[in-house]
Order: sequence, then C-alpha cells, then structure tokens
Amino acid sequence: MKKYRILLALFVFVGIISCKEDLKSLPVQPKALTVSDPLPSWNDGKTKNDIIAFVKKVTTEGTEDFVPVEDRIATFDNDGTLWAEQPLYFQLFYALDQIKVMAPEHPEWKTTEPFKSVLENDMEGVLKSGKEGLVKIGIVSSTNVDVETFKESVKQWMATAKHPRFDQPYSKVVYQPMLELLDYLKANGFTNFIVSGGDIDFMRAWATETYGIPSYQIVGSSLKSAFDNTDAKASIIRLPAEEFADRGDGKPIAISKHIGKKPILAAGNSDGDLQMLQYTDSNKYPSIKMFVHHTDEVREWAYDRNSPIGGLNEGLDEAIAKNWTIADMKNDWNTIFPFEN
Repeated sequence: MKKYRILLALFVFVGIISCKEDLKSLPVQPKALTVSDPLPSWNDGKTKNDIIAFVKKVTTEGTEDFVPVEDRIATFDNDGTLWAEQPLYFQLFYALDQIKVMAPEHPEWKTTEPFKSVLENDMEGVLKSGKEGLVKIGIVSSTNVDVETFKESVKQWMATAKHPRFDQPYSKVVYQPMLELLDYLKANGFTNFIVSGGDIDFMRAWATETYGIPSYQIVGSSLKSAFDNTDAKASIIRLPAEEFADRGDGKPIAISKHIGKKPILAAGNSDGDLQMLQYTDSNKYPSIKMFVHHTDEVREWAYDRNSPIGGLNEGLDEAIAKNWTIADMKNDWNTIFPFEN
C-alpha cells in the first residue's frame, strides 16, 4: 500500500494523475449501433435502462426535459473510467520504459539510482529511491522537451508497449461499454469531453484515435511551459513544474474554463471525480452522474474504498445517498474489453 502512495506522489508532481503494430492499425471502434440495442455490451437492467431513458428524455423535442444540442455536454474521466488503471497508471509504465529508451545516451545511469534499478527491472529498488527518485524519473522522461517531440514519443510507445496482464496494446485496454456509450451519446447530439487528471499532452497523443474525441475536447493536468523560437522553429517546451492539477476541485474549474458549460452527463470512477459529478448535479437541466465501479476481480480488478489507485470512498457514499448511477462492472457489463470479442 505504501509503495503505491509513493507512486501517486510522483504523478501529483508531474501532473498526470488523475500510472509491434503501427499505431494507425490500433484504433478501437465501438460496435455498430442498432436501433434495438444501442449499448450491446451492457446487460439489460436498471443501469442500462436509466441511461437510455435519460438520452431519450433530453433529446425529445417539445417536452419539459428537452436539452438543446449546444447544452448536451458529457464529460468523462479517463483512468479507470474509459481505460484501465491497474496495476499502475499507464503513464508510469511509459515513464519507466522511456528511461530505458534514453539509457544509451546516459551510461552513468548504469550505476546511478533510481535509473540503475529501472534498467534492471528492479521495481523494489525503484521504490526504495523514494519520492525523490520517482520525481527524477518523471522529470527525465517527460519534461524539458517540446510538446510535439513528447507526443511522438508517446505514440511510438503506444504502438509497441503491451499491458503486463493482458498482453494487449494499451490503446485496446479500454472499456467496450464506455466506447459504446461515447458513440451513442455522439449519435444523439452530445459533445463528449475527456476531463481527466492525466497529463493533457500524454492523452492527446493517442486518445483521438482511440475514442474519436478531438484533441481540443481533451482536458487534463498540465505542466508549466515555455515558448521557444530557436532557429525560427517555434515550439512549446514542457517544464518540470506543475501548472494545473485537473483532479478534485480542479475538474469543475477546468470544465468552466475550457468548456464554459456544465455537463448534463459526467462519468468517473474515483473520489477524484466526485466534484465533477457534483458540478453536473447542479445543472438546471436533467443530468446523469455515473461512477464506474470496479467489481470484477476475474475479468478486470475489484477495488474501491481502500485502493491507493482509483480509490472510491466518499464518492460511493454520495452516489448511494443521492441515487446516482453506479455502473457495476461485474453485473452491468457482459463485455469489458474489445479484445474479448
């Protein structure tokens, strides 16, 4: 438990918390929607029925619950809501792998911690370096580089790296039911946004191809940056300091600043998403607030209240008390990942 809290400290610092195919061949497409069943990976039951009833209600003209297209805003957390976040946040896996990519240019790392342990795949050794060591890994792997170079590095990693449990590209360790929900909402005039604690540049490198959400509809945590026009090659440099943390109270603030309207649908999976759902709950229009609840220890993982990654405690209590929507993975989803099909 303690070692994962150390990992979280690193990603608070670099602003990304909320952890051999060509990338172009990897986009995950939702199943084709049908009139009879727009959400085929969702089991029939209250959760699915509530979602469909809500969409019908807010899109039926001439009723008191009708919501104009321009106000049909939906916001989604990413880690643990649209794709998996266990056993570590995926950007942490990227950071560790990036150190190995950079190692040939740094022979001193063979004898210098925490890099020595990273190169030797000694996670215990990495953790023994403490917060200071993990911060070094985050800084070296993700900062003092221009945004486009960083994105290209992420794209290359996404094209080759595979999840340690599922042996699938990380862009496929996404939730099929949520892909269907995104597509269903879009077909009904909603504008989908990602509002995540993850690093905004990291997500923009791959999320558009994976989710079909344009980069300008992706909101995340961000580092401080600087403009550089050396040799007339204008670029933005990622600096080793956090500028904005898009988690907790930061999420509704980011929605206000970047979107300018309250959502009528918001989905998250942890206490870091609670304030976004509370903000949605205050909308003058009808709204749906949903937590993805990780309850399937066989097909995915089961965790909530005491998890150092994706902890859901206060949010779960409030969702139960206010009768918000709780998507129970084990009971509500007949399929979790696209590669199961």
